[in-house]
Amino acid sequence: MTELVYSSIIGVAKLGFRVLGQRIDIQGLDHLQRTGGALLAVNHIGYVDFVYGGLAPVRIGRRVRFMAKRELFDHRVSGPIMRACRHIEVDRDDGESSLAVAERYLAAGELVGIFPEATISRAMEIKDLKTGAVRIAASAGVPVVPLVLWGTQRLMTKDHPRDFSRGTAISIRIGAPLPVTEDDVVARTAHLKHSLQGLLDDAITTYPQHQDGAWWLPASYGGTAPTLEEAARLDADERRIRAARRSSRGR
Repeated sequence: MTELVYSSIIGVAKLGFRVLGQRIDIQGLDHLQRTGGALLAVNHIGYVDFVYGGLAPVRIGRRVRFMAKRELFDHRVSGPIMRACRHIEVDRDDGESSLAVAERYLAAGELVGIFPEATISRAMEIKDLKTGAVRIAASAGVPVVPLVLWGTQRLMTKDHPRDFSRGTAISIRIGAPLPVTEDDVVARTAHLKHSLQGLLDDAITTYPQHQDGAWWLPASYGGTAPTLEEAARLDADERRIRAARRSSRGR
């Protein structure tokens, strides 16, 4: 039943790509191993990143079990789908249990997907990474494979209306697997960030629909997206608002 649901979702997604006339360019597919466990570390710029992050492995007959926040599993529509596809629920109050599940999947030869920035980057650049990706992969004895998406932010992201106009280009870049160990997770996380930044630079500079001054382009590339510093302040404001809402509901 699990794979039947997943197969149905893949079929719907492919139909959606065709209907929207999307130009999807995947480079580096040879870096994805056809068997065995690996952790895909994906940048996070939009709400549909998990759809496109799982597309490259589908091309070689593999599927990704994504680590995703608990709210998606609690939702009445997405929850049953997430569980049916055996994605991994991440509970911020009990993070160790989700790490254990991810490690178990990897040890069994699965591909697990993680967004090491934890939240969407309003700056459209690579934020500081959490060390969880390296720690999970090291514990499971599998490599980390960096994967970058570009163009997905134009469809649906924070602070902007969704736009599923026809013909939007989507770029997917996959880097060489990074062997990791538990001896220095901070340095290895920095290496992962460097790899993601290199892939992102390639995706941005070769993007066929590049637009100077676009809201979805990083400020460092001539766009009007917030800088990383500005985005950090917006993220902090958002966290304070959410905390206040939770507090008011608990009264």
